[in-house]
Amino acid sequence: MTELILEFAADYGIPLLLVVTFLSCLAVPVPSSLLMIASGGFAAAGDLQLWAVMLAAFVGAVLGDNLGYWIAYRFNVRFSDLLDRNPKRAALRKRAADYMDHYGGVSVFFTRWLVAPLGPYMNYAAGLAGFPWHRFVVWSMAGEIVWVCTYVGLGYLFADNIAAISTLLGNLSGFLAALVVAGGLVIWMINSSRLREARDARKAKKAKRSKERR
Repeated sequence: MTELILEFAADYGIPLLLVVTFLSCLAVPVPSSLLMIASGGFAAAGDLQLWAVMLAAFVGAVLGDNLGYWIAYRFNVRFSDLLDRNPKRAALRKRAADYMDHYGGVSVFFTRWLVAPLGPYMNYAAGLAGFPWHRFVVWSMAGEIVWVCTYVGLGYLFADNIAAISTLLGNLSGFLAALVVAGGLVIWMINSSRLREARDARKAKKAKRSKERR
């Protein structure tokens, strides 16, 4: 697989990199990170220009981020009344909006590069939650700059070990993403337990008052 990707990178270069990074930000399973590293290696060898590699990867990623955001945002606007009719969905939507209001920018930034596998889903989550687009763009572009510079830069510096660097970064990013998801599930379970306990306490209190009135 690695050899095939390297062959495609050598044959199609900059246009392929732009398309692949664009698709990866829409949650399409394409090897964007490996291709960026490989393109950095080709830039080191003089087969591609480093500035063109970085620009193509950045433009593709930003376009993909924004398309994912707007797809979800338009869905949110179109079906907002339907979502709000169900109390549980409405409450979930409000919690998502509150989270994005407080931590959305930082979450968008770190899911561009540190936990990149979660990036495309954060694009959709930001749109669904109605996170302001101008804030999304700023944090998204900042994160993509780090992502592109890190992966292309490592490919440029370690051109002879592209496969090893790609595997290492992929494993690390996947581990961090799994850790974040696990942490989120633990927090959700704790909050759900607290809400359930509070609800049970209110019911018990209400039942007690009802008995006292009798």
